[in-house]
Amino acid sequence: MTEPQPNILPFPGAAARAPARIEENEEPIVITGIGIGASLGASREEVWQGIQSGRSGVRLTRNSDRIGSLRLPCGMVDWLDDDPYSLKSIRITEHVSAEALADADLPWQSLDRNRFACSLSAQFGDIGYMYLPADSRDTQPLRSDGHRWWDQFLPCSVSTIISEQFDLRGPRLCHTTACASGLISTIAAARMIQDDQADFALCGAADAVAEMVIAAFNRLGVLSPGPDPASACRPFDTARNGFVMGEGAAMLVLEKRSTAIARGAKIYAELAAFQTLCQAHHVTGLDGEAETLIHLLKQLTRKAGWEELGPQYINAHGTGTEQNDRSELTGVRAAFGDAADDILMSSNKGVLGHLVNAAGSIELALTAMALRDGYAPPTMHLTSPEATGNIDCLAEWGEHFELDRALKLSLAFGGHLVGVALQRCPLAEHRRVPQPLIENARVRGRKPAPLRRVA
Repeated sequence: MTEPQPNILPFPGAAARAPARIEENEEPIVITGIGIGASLGASREEVWQGIQSGRSGVRLTRNSDRIGSLRLPCGMVDWLDDDPYSLKSIRITEHVSAEALADADLPWQSLDRNRFACSLSAQFGDIGYMYLPADSRDTQPLRSDGHRWWDQFLPCSVSTIISEQFDLRGPRLCHTTACASGLISTIAAARMIQDDQADFALCGAADAVAEMVIAAFNRLGVLSPGPDPASACRPFDTARNGFVMGEGAAMLVLEKRSTAIARGAKIYAELAAFQTLCQAHHVTGLDGEAETLIHLLKQLTRKAGWEELGPQYINAHGTGTEQNDRSELTGVRAAFGDAADDILMSSNKGVLGHLVNAAGSIELALTAMALRDGYAPPTMHLTSPEATGNIDCLAEWGEHFELDRALKLSLAFGGHLVGVALQRCPLAEHRRVPQPLIENARVRGRKPAPLRRVA
């Protein structure tokens, strides 16, 4: 019997099929509400101000009997009560979902809840409950706040609980695509609106740190041991030695631009294009030539209509690992050629940590806020840049300028590559009002501001 051969086209004419794309006559999907909670704070503006100042939310994890003396830097959420009998990622999601929905200022009295979609994802963070002693699990059930004992095992738990809590009766989806889950959830939500399955969507992702997950990533050799917890993660720096875990969530409210304008909503950004691909290379490794990433970047700019202009800013996946950083730099340089000299690129993971499942959603939300305020944030702890091929990675200082076009990238384990192109709403009267940068924002040309660290 002949062995099946890889890379064989599955049906005649497959090579001629055009890639999926947003049709030119499709109405833009816009972001009208944002909620964020992470190690830097319990609200979108608090987190955004922490990003501007370069403040780190990373500290050492607490001692644990289960993982012995292993203490690693981690971006922990400390604004919730420490309760092992309540599921942390769901509690964070409830908090930021309420913020996003309030921010969107929705017409709840006239809104058809059967047309409100929910596309959320959470993955690792609540498996720690199974470590509790059996007698404790029997005598101390999960708190009566809507969380059930089986919620820790079901990937769909967060979308189920959030849709129930806010009475969202439209289509509900859950995605588990590792570090790309947040972007995938947003893309799925946009598609449901474009396909007329919903008028509004709440989308995003959450994750909380579990000791078993920290230990597993540490065994993979991808976590930074420090020595200074606050600056342990150093994306694009020659002294990098891995990423740090983080926890938090971000939720977005999406709707059609015409819907937002008709109800007088203010718009953070438009989803100009999105693209998903798979490297089909290795479960944890990246293609050194970045061939698939190059294709993704070219497709994104084509679908967004940016062939002549290109993006002004890229919010990179930027983990602080050698493979990831080099792959992104190689891909951006190859995709944009000489135009890459004019692109700004940075990573938020140096101050937030890697939120894994929620990384894409929180970084997409921050990219939308960057468009609102015209501020490309810095890559913190980048003091000895790798040869970047003249790509400006905003080493420790951000740029304040007229920002109209930005990309968000996620390069996930399993080979998932995802990108979303955002642009400012072309109708100035319907944009969110830009907020002034904080006094000690790290902006090139300003007097250096002292960094404030989280204890």
